[in-house]
Amino acid sequence: MDTSFVLREITDGDRPLVERLWQLYSHDMSEVRRTLPGAEGLYKPGRLPGYFGDPDRCGFLVMHDEAPAGFAFIDGLRGPARKMGDFFVVRGVRRQGIASGVARALFARYPGRWEIGFQAGNPGAPEFWRRVATDTAGTAWREELRPVPNKPHIPHDHFIIFTPAAG
Repeated sequence: MDTSFVLREITDGDRPLVERLWQLYSHDMSEVRRTLPGAEGLYKPGRLPGYFGDPDRCGFLVMHDEAPAGFAFIDGLRGPARKMGDFFVVRGVRRQGIASGVARALFARYPGRWEIGFQAGNPGAPEFWRRVATDTAGTAWREELRPVPNKPHIPHDHFIIFTPAAG
């Protein structure tokens, strides 16, 4: 299992690359969200533009073997809890420990309480985030349901809340 990766903060110069990765992410999520690309064959940028230029948010590019392998966005840098925003690892490196390594690296970089939201219907996400929470906080985590803002027609999001153990 190759768990090697490089995690680096996204710069403005990375934006075109991240926008292309966002299309892959949106395609994966289309199964859960029941969305289709627009007439030009592209998915909507959704929340992506909001991650750029906001001092309370940051994004990281995941690199593996010098190739882009995903991204992770964090919200709430100035608040009482960090929130994992959109998190994506390309299919070619899934189930190799890279995603959990990225999550642990982010928890170490931004200590304190974390909230991680996911959709129960997203294949693999519930098991992945519950395992990550258990691996980093033991049994000291909880899960709750929250309505999706301005989208009463879709199922509530699940949120895992925990504080990773030090060290």
